[in-house]
Amino acid sequence: MARSVKKETAPSQASTQERMEVRLAGSGGQGLILAGLVLAEAAGLYDGRSVAMGQSYGPEARGGASKAEVIISDQDIDYPLATKVDLFLALTQEAADTYSWDLKPGAWIVVDSDLVSHPPSSRAVALPFTATARDKLKKPMVANVVALGALIELSGVVSRRALEKALLARVPKGTESLNKKALSEGMKLAKDFKSSSPLPSQEPSAEDV
Repeated sequence: MARSVKKETAPSQASTQERMEVRLAGSGGQGLILAGLVLAEAAGLYDGRSVAMGQSYGPEARGGASKAEVIISDQDIDYPLATKVDLFLALTQEAADTYSWDLKPGAWIVVDSDLVSHPPSSRAVALPFTATARDKLKKPMVANVVALGALIELSGVVSRRALEKALLARVPKGTESLNKKALSEGMKLAKDFKSSSPLPSQEPSAEDV
């Protein structure tokens, strides 16, 4: 079921698109629903934009494919479901295979390089979210936060200030420092990628049409 977040502050300059559809997909237990909530609240409560969120799970409570969808707009959202996804994150191969069928031509596609061996597009940005959480932070459970940091650095869908505030309001007490580090590590991954590789074109390629 879709949920809406009411605007409370002035609109952010993080993104100028009238409507942006974001899909975060992985397996149950990877924290994608929480990541979706954090992204939605960052956009709606702290960046002052209109937001709607929906979520779904696979047949298994844990381990099956799951997704969260967040629609962000500078105007009222008249249809709260994703129809042509602009930004797609996949943390598992199953999620990449299951939830990439309705991406907009030229959509941003970001995948976990360790867990997604066959991205849905050659333009996909593959970054080591799980490995970074495991090896640098010693907490594989924060791979979702690492991924969020990379997403905002790559796309600018919300501001860092808003994402950090929303994240710290949601995470358990005592884990704030860990989650801030995870966010920073994700942003660093994206910055390093941008400095070493040209960003993939957002124009549709032959495989998209």
